Amino acid sequence: MTEIIEKIKDIAVEISDAIKTKDTGYADTCNISGDIQVKLDVISDDIVEKHLSCVNSVNEIISEEKEEPVKFNENGKYLVAYDPLDGSSLIDVNLSVGSIFGIYKGDYSGENIVAAVYVVYGPRLELVVARDNVELFRFNEKTQNFDYIREIKLNEKGKILGPGGTQKCWYPYHKEMIDNLFKEGYRLRYSGGMVPDLHQILLKGGGLFAYPGTTDKPKGKLRKLFEVFPFAYVFNKAGGLAIDGENDLLKLSYQGFHDTTPCFFGSNYEIEVVLNTYKGRK
Repeated sequence: MTEIIEKIKDIAVEISDAIKTKDTGYADTCNISGDIQVKLDVISDDIVEKHLSCVNSVNEIISEEKEEPVKFNENGKYLVAYDPLDGSSLIDVNLSVGSIFGIYKGDYSGENIVAAVYVVYGPRLELVVARDNVELFRFNEKTQNFDYIREIKLNEKGKILGPGGTQKCWYPYHKEMIDNLFKEGYRLRYSGGMVPDLHQILLKGGGLFAYPGTTDKPKGKLRKLFEVFPFAYVFNKAGGLAIDGENDLLKLSYQGFHDTTPCFFGSNYEIEVVLNTYKGRK
């Protein structure tokens, strides 16, 4: 496990350099989910594969950019599912983006995730590791190492709100819930990048990130293995909760590698609001 996390640190530095220097334009390809790839998606995916292929404990990897897993070591204990460059469409306007890694044993179900790591490429290069607890690290340009900053813990209630999805496709009860939270005084904080938006909620001590099922995408947009399960693990370890509206996200199984699900991440108060709104809706 430690070797994988150390490799992810190397990956973060190399992707960060690529973001600063490589072409930010679109490639002529789509990923398996039909999203048009930017050139940095492909570059970042190659960087991750290159580094993780050298780790003996990694059995296989699966990326948001790949249709099927890539096998490495038959005797490896761990499976790694990752999004090499989440929010890549924001790069051309110079907003923060990130990478997400879920480390699994056995298979890729939510109950089998054993650690999660995400990286934020912003004004500063930051990395968050969730195992027994959730720890924030920041890259030190002088020493070329990641310095430990602090443990991340969520409060019982937050103050910020990141409501995703096309609003005209929200179900009325979801819109009412979001409107009521704004009436309580919650502040809008939403960039369209999952990593920076969830990172802000975590560092600010709480709030709600919501990407619901909608009339055009009833099963949501965000992918279980690469995005949802890793962040659900982070929020649970930080003292918060993560649900699909009614169920713990980490209790969910998967049928395909690119399955999606509605998802809500937050501190306890906000998730209770979601539960009260969504109870019996399915």
